[in-house]
Amino acid sequence: MVQTVLAGTVAELQQILALQEKNLLSNLSLDEKQEQGFLTVKHSLEQLKRMQEFAPHLLAKDREQLSGYVLSMTMASRDLVPLLVTLFDQFDRLELAGQKVSAFNPMVVGQICVSKSHRGKGIFDSLYAGYKKAHALHYDFAITSIALSNTRSMAAHQRVGFKVLSTFEDKTQPWAIVYWDWNSMFPQRRKV
Repeated sequence: MVQTVLAGTVAELQQILALQEKNLLSNLSLDEKQEQGFLTVKHSLEQLKRMQEFAPHLLAKDREQLSGYVLSMTMASRDLVPLLVTLFDQFDRLELAGQKVSAFNPMVVGQICVSKSHRGKGIFDSLYAGYKKAHALHYDFAITSIALSNTRSMAAHQRVGFKVLSTFEDKTQPWAIVYWDWNSMFPQRRKV
């Protein structure tokens, strides 16, 4: 039985890195990328530890085996992953409900991944349900970017409730910025 839990040990962070490595864009065939989706950012153990200090990552575990994860980032951790600075810069320009995204207190999805052996079993949705439960009381909404070429990820995020806020292009490819409104009360949300 798969359970969602908050990450807490270095061993769990190392499991995240091992699963991440198997699903990086650079390590997949063209067919795998198109059919299964892919990850674009490779993290270090130190980055995961630092991100965890701001907000815990969420894991899906099948007994002791990691079957998936969602990485947590906050506005305070914006400089920890250089490849994601462009995304955070977008938050300073984009508006949501009449305010800059950076004026809110969003939970930034650093990355989500489900192991190949556990795909199609509801783990993706369970991870995001647990993510919302863990963070919705302290953060206004979830927000992230998805490569437009990653159609499987885009469809899965939209199924959970994410909506496209904007698109942009960086040096690597075109992206969609998507958000998931956890509270439906934008005018009453607290500012950072």
